[in-house]
Amino acid sequence: MAQGRPPVTAGDSKTTRQRRNQPLVAVHTGAGKGKSTAAFGLALRGWNQGWSIGVFQFVKSAKWRIGEQSALEALNDVHRGTGQGGPIEWHKMGSGWSWSRKAGTEEDHARDAVEGWAEIKRRLADQTHTLYILDEFTYVMKWGWVDVDDVVETLRSRPGYQHVVITGRDADPRLLEIADLATEMTKLAHPFDRGQKGQKGIEW
Repeated sequence: MAQGRPPVTAGDSKTTRQRRNQPLVAVHTGAGKGKSTAAFGLALRGWNQGWSIGVFQFVKSAKWRIGEQSALEALNDVHRGTGQGGPIEWHKMGSGWSWSRKAGTEEDHARDAVEGWAEIKRRLADQTHTLYILDEFTYVMKWGWVDVDDVVETLRSRPGYQHVVITGRDADPRLLEIADLATEMTKLAHPFDRGQKGQKGIEW
């Protein structure tokens, strides 16, 4: 690990190790691509550390299976078969959430978003995972499906050692205020600008 030196000195009484190993809230936002990809890269690092990882994808179609999902589910199989790495769960709102399959075909995205957030709150309270990826979660807050103040208070008061990564455009300022790490992806160039559509393996 690179031995970077922080530009400021903390005024607490913690050791360097204690200060380094803190649970973080990270927000990946902005109009540029790469927000989710960066979060899933963190999941790979966490798996290698043996962390329990929970991925919760909001606003995703049940028919859309992305490469990162296949890769992380394969790593979960490796963990189950060999003990290497950590367990990974992948849940997708467009599938109706895997923990509560419902009969019928009625779609109520706002209801599903509320249900997903309620489950995440339960897991945070129970300290179920070490790393949570709430993919495209900023949108359900922007649309008013999930209360931003409730999210902020839940994240601020979460117990134990639990990292939370939230992705999506237009992150609420209240969320950014409590973020330990906030990154804005900025588009400088994009194939769409030249009339080029996405291709398999490079999904934009």
